[in-house]
Amino acid sequence: MDRRDESGASVRGALLEPARPGFDPQAAGWTVHDEEPGFADTIGPIWQSGANEAFRLGFLARPAHANRRGVVHGGMVMSFADQLLGAVAIEAVAGRPLATAQLDTHFIDAIAVGEFVEGTARVERRTRSMLFMSGSIFVGDRLVAMAHGIWKILATAPRPGNPDGAG
Repeated sequence: MDRRDESGASVRGALLEPARPGFDPQAAGWTVHDEEPGFADTIGPIWQSGANEAFRLGFLARPAHANRRGVVHGGMVMSFADQLLGAVAIEAVAGRPLATAQLDTHFIDAIAVGEFVEGTARVERRTRSMLFMSGSIFVGDRLVAMAHGIWKILATAPRPGNPDGAG
């Protein structure tokens, strides 16, 4: 159902009250996470804070992230989970190339436009060629999603006929 605000503009779905209205990541000490140009630029900016076990990524939910109900689209949450778990995985293998082999995302609560979303991740298990990862995504203290994934550790140099280095 198409609803209209006071000005007559279309409003898709009800927007939830932001947990941190007017939150400014930069003013709060977050820096832009710019380690992966390309796709990440289309969903970002993605912000980072802390290091090692305290490392977190975050994003400010924008209208471009919303679905028809006016809350953040599940695809955005999944893309963020991939960025989050992947960033921690890259640190775990000292920057060696990786590829996401599997990513499971569990949606727990809706995220409103205007809310600041942040996540933490960790390596659950590592083998010679795989990393098993888990992560939690929050708005403030509210858990909004969980993710589990497997990352393939790629060869350090591309093989002939296989430019991505997958081996």
